Amino acid sequence: MASAEHVHLHRGDLPAGLFASGSVAIDTETMGLSLARDRLCLVQLSAGDGIAHLVKFERGEIRAPNLRALLANPSVLKIFHFGRFDLAMLQRSLGVETRPVFCTKIASRLCRTYSDRHGLKELTKDLLGIEISKQQQLSDWGAAELTREQQIYAADDVLYLHELKARLEAMLEREGRQALARACFDFLPARAALDLAGWGEEDIFAHS
Repeated sequence: MASAEHVHLHRGDLPAGLFASGSVAIDTETMGLSLARDRLCLVQLSAGDGIAHLVKFERGEIRAPNLRALLANPSVLKIFHFGRFDLAMLQRSLGVETRPVFCTKIASRLCRTYSDRHGLKELTKDLLGIEISKQQQLSDWGAAELTREQQIYAADDVLYLHELKARLEAMLEREGRQALARACFDFLPARAALDLAGWGEEDIFAHS
C-alpha cells in the first residue's frame, strides 16, 4: 500500500517535464461510470518508481496542457487497467486520443485463461503477492479536498501496473499471444471512441 510521502497531489495539471519518456501508469477517478453523465475528477500517474502523482480537477476547470501533451506523446507508453473506460473519459474530458497503450486487464484475459478474476485487486494479489484495498472506490471523488485514504487508494491503482505489465508480458510470450495482445491494445482507443459515439453495448462484429 502507498504511503502518504509517496503521493504528490497537483491541482489542474501535471508539472512540466514529468514523464517525458519511457512509460507511465495511468488511472482515473470519476463521479460515476456513465461517460455521458459523470465527470472526470482525478487522474493518477506513476513512472513505476514508487511515486504517484495525482491531478485533481474541479468541475468545469479542465485544461491541463501538460497532461494533454503527455497523453498524445507517441514516445511514452501509457499503461492502464481496464483502459477502455479511462481512454473514453480522457478523450471526452481532455479532447485527446491517448496512444500508445497497454491494458493489464486485456493482457490478463488473454494469458490467465485459468481464471475468471481479472480485477486489479486479484491481479496484484495473484501475480505480486500484494493486497490492495478497494474500500475508497465508491467515495466522493468530486470533493474539494481528498482524504488521505482516498489519495492512498488512488495511488495504489497505478503503483503496481509496471510490475503487472512485466509479469503479464512474460505470460503472453510464453503462450504465444503477444501479437494478439498488441492488436487489441492498438484497437483500444477506437473501442473507447465507439463507447463515446453510442456503441457501448452493441457488438458491431456480431452476425446479428
